Amino acid sequence: MKQIYLDYNASTPLAPEVIEAMLPFLRDHYGNPSTTHFAAKEAKKAVEKAREQVANLLGATKEEIIFTSGGSESNNHVIKKVFEQYQKQGKHIITTKIEHPAVHEPIRYLKKYGAEVTYVGVDQYGKVSLEQIKKAIRPDTILITVMHANNEVGTMQPIQEIGQLAHEHGIFFHTDAAQSVGKVPLNAGQQWVDFLSLAGHKLYAPKGVGALYIRKGVKLDPYIHGAGHEFGMRAGTENVLLIVGLGEACESAKMFLENGTSIEELKQYFLSLLTKAFPKQIRVNGHPTDCLPNTLNVSFANRVGQDILEAVPEIAASTGSACHSGEITLSPVLHAMGVSPEDGKGTIRFSLGRYTTKTELKETVHLLKDRLR
Repeated sequence: MKQIYLDYNASTPLAPEVIEAMLPFLRDHYGNPSTTHFAAKEAKKAVEKAREQVANLLGATKEEIIFTSGGSESNNHVIKKVFEQYQKQGKHIITTKIEHPAVHEPIRYLKKYGAEVTYVGVDQYGKVSLEQIKKAIRPDTILITVMHANNEVGTMQPIQEIGQLAHEHGIFFHTDAAQSVGKVPLNAGQQWVDFLSLAGHKLYAPKGVGALYIRKGVKLDPYIHGAGHEFGMRAGTENVLLIVGLGEACESAKMFLENGTSIEELKQYFLSLLTKAFPKQIRVNGHPTDCLPNTLNVSFANRVGQDILEAVPEIAASTGSACHSGEITLSPVLHAMGVSPEDGKGTIRFSLGRYTTKTELKETVHLLKDRLR
């Protein structure tokens, strides 16, 4: 049975060049990069090379990058430590209704310690209004956190404008860029970002590694205390193997973007096949233009997402609804966009990647058409 992977937003396979870069650190270079003898030299050099590779992709400097265990840790670091350090200036945080749980949950945790939160809504396309962000700002607002691109529908947010607004009011701005890094060009400095989170397994690197960009001059306490690794920002011996993989993945992504390679054409081809196969039966969720080039979120009329996926086990994709005790519940993202339960229950997120082919997309549509009669 041919298996077709269309869930790249959930996790990507390791790129061949990433595997090759990591192999020497499985076999030979076992030294602790924090020591000074011969066994540490290659490890230390590899960590710093990877730091530069990540920085180059983000338009940052090496000193602005710290390595973490992934996007969730990076988000938790920023949100919790900004609140802890700056709560004398205020306890108000602004975020959106469509953030990933890795942002919503640490914010919810902080409510126990007095955090006050404004959840800004989105329009029918999943886009945040700059005007609503502006209206939400209070004298005691200390942090605005808005994702760069939504993981479910792919809608891109105006982070540069939000960042400028935050800076005008002396407010820190954080963006969870786990879904956008490596898929679209991004320059943290030019986009007025104070903090940016990324996750390795979203851009063809291993799981369990990520990075946090902290703009030069911004003071943030460490999240993990110990021996002062990562410029004193995150204690713990660096996982050289995973860091090397992340660095190589970032260099590969930079080349991918500079070469003008885009998955957008493939996505449009896929949409045209779906539209032809299911005329008047599908609805596309997300912004028509300000959207990730690889993400296609589609609602099938009079269907249930989980049933669709069960009917085509050859296809790996995600659904935007869940069935609990016979009741269909929409994801918070679709709910925030105003998608009705009737329309949203048949939602599938297809996310394409570098290794997706037209043949696979044709076969996907063929299987869907055959099984959803």
